[in-house]
Amino acid sequence: MKEWIAVLKAADAAARWHVHQRRKGAAQEPYINHLLEVASLVAEATEGRDPELVIAALLHDAIEDQEVPRAMIATQWGEEVARTVEEVTDDKSIPKVDRKRKQVESAAKKSDRAKLIKLADKTSNLRAITASPSPDWSVKRRLEYVAWAREVVAGLRGTNAWLEAEFDRAAEAADQSVEP
Repeated sequence: MKEWIAVLKAADAAARWHVHQRRKGAAQEPYINHLLEVASLVAEATEGRDPELVIAALLHDAIEDQEVPRAMIATQWGEEVARTVEEVTDDKSIPKVDRKRKQVESAAKKSDRAKLIKLADKTSNLRAITASPSPDWSVKRRLEYVAWAREVVAGLRGTNAWLEAEFDRAAEAADQSVEP
């Protein structure tokens, strides 16, 4: 029971840290919606058996987007959570094209815990592109994102069949959303 209190504290922290952040889509949803969706997918994929992984899913963009110190995460939620969050964090000091290439190249080398979060993250992103694409994104850019997400997920496969199927459904829906 105590571990689920920690999950709710992580959700509260994520909401506070990302309070001014919005999704890129036309709906401009609060960013916490994305974090909650990723955490929900991870919780469902693990049948609720891994609260620490759900916490890491809630906090997966904290270092990358809000520059939350890794040590703060480790102090509050433990070294395992901090290690997992760090493992899924992109290095924003390198150019975007290099970050995207690195995600493809490193996907297969990640821990199973990090792979689950990455799968859930890509699934959530594809659902967002389908439901509320960014007005600035052309059809070509949307299709390129879906293709890139599939490349990343190719290296994550073999981790969780249910979550992989959710990703596949989201990718197919994203492709269909641009068809006439």
